[in-house]
Amino acid sequence: MAKRPELMTTTLWDFPSQQYGDESQGDKNYRGATPAYIQWNLLQRYTKAGELVVDPMCGSGTTLDVARDLGRRGLGFDLQPTRPDIALCDARTLPLEDGSADFVFVDPPYSTHLEYSEDPRCVGKLDARDGSYYEAMGMVIAEIDRILKPGRHMALYVSDSFQKGKPFCPIGFDLFSIMCAHFEPVDIVCVTRRNRTLLRNHWHTSAVEGNYFLRGFNYLFIMRKPGIGERLVPRPVIHTKTETTERERPKTAILPSGSANIDRNRRKRISRKMREEQKTQGEGREWSNRPVEPKRGNRPGRPDPRGGKFGRPGKHDGGGRRKP
Repeated sequence: MAKRPELMTTTLWDFPSQQYGDESQGDKNYRGATPAYIQWNLLQRYTKAGELVVDPMCGSGTTLDVARDLGRRGLGFDLQPTRPDIALCDARTLPLEDGSADFVFVDPPYSTHLEYSEDPRCVGKLDARDGSYYEAMGMVIAEIDRILKPGRHMALYVSDSFQKGKPFCPIGFDLFSIMCAHFEPVDIVCVTRRNRTLLRNHWHTSAVEGNYFLRGFNYLFIMRKPGIGERLVPRPVIHTKTETTERERPKTAILPSGSANIDRNRRKRISRKMREEQKTQGEGREWSNRPVEPKRGNRPGRPDPRGGKFGRPGKHDGGGRRKP
């Protein structure tokens, strides 16, 4: 007899087993089975007795069994049904009316980690690195938005993807971004992974030798569809400043100790550059074409001894010329 579930009060969940109570929820030997404690907590918080719970990727039927335990109505769909009460259906085209579900739970494949079905439509055959996985999951999320009632909740349980020798894929963050276009975030829970592979010592030895990490938790994203008359508030776009303009830069750079001479030389170079720019600008002016205005005591047409092109009086002028 497994431990009875309890309502979790923090955003870090860790469960002792795959199933609870009489262990009748789903199949604990099913690859990729969701811990039944997760659905139990979600349905206790976000649903009431008699309401409809939908799982579009039902797997071994854990969501249906938990819904039955709590007196909810459950509908499950999958491309590879494992039992009669799970209907054969693609999660991208569910046979349900708009706004008919009170709660939706989905635990999708984490890209190509596991082989779930031979059906070519299976999302588990799509790679997150070429974008096809996200395109398919975008359609799944849009379908969940369509069938979910306004003002009600959905939850998505997923992990990131890492394969040795290939780029890391932050599937959790990417799917969260897609969901934010349809729903408003309620909370994010981290659920400790307790699968059998993490119990194998050689996996941990390889992670140390290869300098990488094993996936130790799953994301549980809890979202809410805006109610009737409510508007989905777009998430703010954060712009980072990548360049600093010349005006915003400090005039004196912060240099290491003993670098006063470097700073002094830098100021000299700037001053020299400014003088050269001023000189270049002055060369374009045609001062020689300006008319010379005669001043008092100047002979008409006689150039000024001190550079009369500026029209200034010479040292022998100003009060009268020297008499011959």
